[in-house]
Amino acid sequence: MGKEIEEGQTFQLDYDKLAKAVASSPGIIPVAVQNVDSGEVILVAYVNELALQRSLEVGEAVFWSTSRNELWHKGMESGNTFELLEVRVNCEQNSLLYRVRPRGGGMCHTRNASGQSRQGCYYRRLNTATGQLENLEP
Repeated sequence: MGKEIEEGQTFQLDYDKLAKAVASSPGIIPVAVQNVDSGEVILVAYVNELALQRSLEVGEAVFWSTSRNELWHKGMESGNTFELLEVRVNCEQNSLLYRVRPRGGGMCHTRNASGQSRQGCYYRRLNTATGQLENLEP
């Protein structure tokens, strides 16, 4: 991902992400990931049948990486894994909610100015007066 997308102040949503993800990785559904202790939504990712099965087997969040077209066991490289405590499904059974307990420190792959992993992927807020993003965890 580009530095401007992850760190910039310009609000530039990727409205085509889902279409690209489905085209390159058929058989996926979105999964919202929520910290069971704080209620904070950490991130939104994708799973396919294999990722869901692996998550249930290992008791940790495993996703399908649409950019790499492979399983992504969250935290295997960084040590910041998500213990999977509960899986919920929406009424139409086309998305999931993983309720997790983060282990190992940071939760996002981006880092703040001090070099620490951020505590979630939703670290910027849209200033509706200016249309710019404000970093809540610089």
